[in-house]
Amino acid sequence: MLYSFLYSMRDSYGVLNVFRYISFRAVLAALTALLVSFLIGPWLIRRLTDRQIGQQIREDGPSGHLSKAGTPTMGGTLILFSMILATLLLADLSNPYVWVVLMVTIGFGAVGFADDYQKLALGNSRGVPGKTRLACEFAIGLSAGAFLFWHPDFDTRLYFPFFKNASIDLGPLYIAMAAVVVVGAANAVNLTDGLDGLAIGPVMTTAFTYGVFAYVAGNLRYAEYLQIPYVAGVGELSIFAAALLCAGLGFLWFNAYPAMMFMGDVGALPLGAAIGIVAVLTKHEIVLLVAGGVFVVETLSVILQVGSFKLRRKRIFRMAPIHHHFELLGWPEPQIIVRFWIVSIICALVALSTLKLR
Repeated sequence: MLYSFLYSMRDSYGVLNVFRYISFRAVLAALTALLVSFLIGPWLIRRLTDRQIGQQIREDGPSGHLSKAGTPTMGGTLILFSMILATLLLADLSNPYVWVVLMVTIGFGAVGFADDYQKLALGNSRGVPGKTRLACEFAIGLSAGAFLFWHPDFDTRLYFPFFKNASIDLGPLYIAMAAVVVVGAANAVNLTDGLDGLAIGPVMTTAFTYGVFAYVAGNLRYAEYLQIPYVAGVGELSIFAAALLCAGLGFLWFNAYPAMMFMGDVGALPLGAAIGIVAVLTKHEIVLLVAGGVFVVETLSVILQVGSFKLRRKRIFRMAPIHHHFELLGWPEPQIIVRFWIVSIICALVALSTLKLR
């Protein structure tokens, strides 16, 4: 909105021509999201506290978490509002990919909100039934995949990192693949959200990584030089990624240990889905397994734990997801969080190296 208004006056005010550059608008979007987070955060904490929307702690979880009971949650609404507002203000809203990302993010935000509302406001400890939630998530993911499949300019091939021109044309199967990536990423982030600031760190590093991917994939010259698939118009998503990154940074101000508020499903699900759909749009779906390595390990730890217990009646970890395992080994919570952040930065660097190592 703001971009269209200001850029339309570039002939009268030459300085406004700077809005043509995606890099400039990405920086503005990042600063806007950060400022909005800082301004609204304290108000949101007060509102959540007044409404007694506090975290419920599982009795079978680590005993150290019992002191966190009652901490305001659903703080993910702060991230969503900040990054969506910044994107609407500074992205080119005539670009269909911007709307695909926004609709997926908002859709998963609604699913997360419904789940949190059931648990916290209505006292239903189960929240939205798992099958119902997954059905809603896949409906959103399949809708996004179908839109891309029928979009005349979108490529339905799946590209492999580290190899030149290695791809498979999935055809209609691309719809299902896109949905799996989006839903998988959403739930992986949700599983990781278990300690103060743990999930938002890897979310930010992954958002930065995909902001770079979006920028280079949307630039014909860079895409040809790096021998990666060129996707016309996808560069605008670097603005969304920058807004996501700094909305997360603003949230971390209040979520850092000891947290003043938690993210909740209303934050974790849409953030993961946003990363997943950007991975699909930039044609770097497989690289998400590397860039989001922390999320992958957290998810695998749950799968292995459940599978081992069902098959052998034995547990692999003291508790899953794996960050709880380290807690029970005696690692202090801040140590676990920072070390997971370090791992996520390493994963981001390895993922970025795929741009050149082909």
